Amino acid sequence: MIRAVFFDVGGTILDESREFAGWADWFGVPRHTLSAVLGAVIARGQDYQDTFRAFRPDFDLTAELERRAAAGEPEWFGEEDLYPDARGCLTSLKEQGLFVGLAGNQPASAEALLHALDLPVDMIGTSTGWGVAKPSPAFFDRVVRAGGGDASSILYVGDRPDNDVRPAVEAGMKACLIRRGPWGHILDMPAVAEQCLFRIDALDDLPDLVAKHNAAAAA
Repeated sequence: MIRAVFFDVGGTILDESREFAGWADWFGVPRHTLSAVLGAVIARGQDYQDTFRAFRPDFDLTAELERRAAAGEPEWFGEEDLYPDARGCLTSLKEQGLFVGLAGNQPASAEALLHALDLPVDMIGTSTGWGVAKPSPAFFDRVVRAGGGDASSILYVGDRPDNDVRPAVEAGMKACLIRRGPWGHILDMPAVAEQCLFRIDALDDLPDLVAKHNAAAAA
């Protein structure tokens, strides 16, 4: 049975459209240009920060975030950046008696912003807070420990087959791939996707799928 469900953050519960638009404005390039470069970077399997290096070759994320904050233009997200189906999905899973958590690659500032959203989750873990980032096995070891220690009873939900699905499955967890956001639409890895317990287009579908899975497992 599934007893715990963990969610990636960006591209899964959080729409990053405004975030990338903010970076385009910061670099002084058209938003559609940055989007096109991001798509090419994803298709080539590169680190997403290579998008920014196309406009600023010496780009350093930590330093650039500090510059933005000092200029009064910090990277920020709020309730309006949540996907419309995120809060309802988390609530429904909690109502099933499941342990629900967030675990994603996020900068230091994001953890406080996520807590401020007051989402119906039992815990929030970030790469910065844990000192380890996806797709490192050590990141998913942290997820397993947070979820009670039994990897086979944990479902990890994310939009990336490379950073989310593959390492979660390798850690012994079940996986759900959601097809949305740039990575969900561009990064096609059929062999990895086939390892998923669920593949969905919206989080609205997930609570019923989990409930049916658990009912069948208990029968």
